[in-house]
Amino acid sequence: MTQKACKLVIVTEKLLLKKIGKIIDEAGATGYTVVADGGKGSRGVRSSGQPIVGDTFSNVKFEVLTPSRDMAVKISDDVATKFFDDYSGIAYICDVMEVLHAHRF
Repeated sequence: MTQKACKLVIVTEKLLLKKIGKIIDEAGATGYTVVADGGKGSRGVRSSGQPIVGDTFSNVKFEVLTPSRDMAVKISDDVATKFFDDYSGIAYICDVMEVLHAHRF
């Protein structure tokens, strides 16, 4: 069984991990994936390196599959409104052609 979806990607500072996870959960998403991330942007170079406990200066990337674009936009707007004035971050949405093995999505 396959299903269409939207993928929301949020790249931001690791110290926001739990707060953004809570926003995603409260919006009704069934889950998300988080990976260590790094790169270069308007706020300079950020190293992903090896994850270190207490390392508040690394970035993380959330990937969230949502059943609708509306849910993805709501999560993105909530995160941007609460955090992106004070912390580095970017969010974007990708259309997913189909989710394979969607019985758990």
